[in-house]
Amino acid sequence: MAWLTRRGMSVRGSRVLAVRGRTSGEWRTTPVNPLTYGGELYLVAPRGVTQWVRNLRAAGDGELRLGKRAEAFTYVELPDDEKPDLLRAYLRTWKMEVGVFFDGVGPDASDEELRRIAPGYPVFRVVLADAS
Repeated sequence: MAWLTRRGMSVRGSRVLAVRGRTSGEWRTTPVNPLTYGGELYLVAPRGVTQWVRNLRAAGDGELRLGKRAEAFTYVELPDDEKPDLLRAYLRTWKMEVGVFFDGVGPDASDEELRRIAPGYPVFRVVLADAS
């Protein structure tokens, strides 16, 4: 998926996230699976608080890339109580790729179960630079 996305071919909406490193200031990239939900775009961290999450929090902004096209964005990080519906939608869309990271919790999990795991999965609402 990453190879195709870097060359401009999206697999079900995949992108390359580019964010400045919190120590080096250099661009760091990683493939991501954005989720469109309720007319908004979200990034979910299926592996928890990873380096890209730490870098994004420190930088405050980043880019979503597809081939040579880059969309600058800022974000709003969601509180845990707002995550269950988004986690469910994310798992419905991307379970084949990321389900293993959710320790047996799937898209049919109860709201209670999704609330229980929510603290371990950062979710960011993407605010594109050209969208007001």
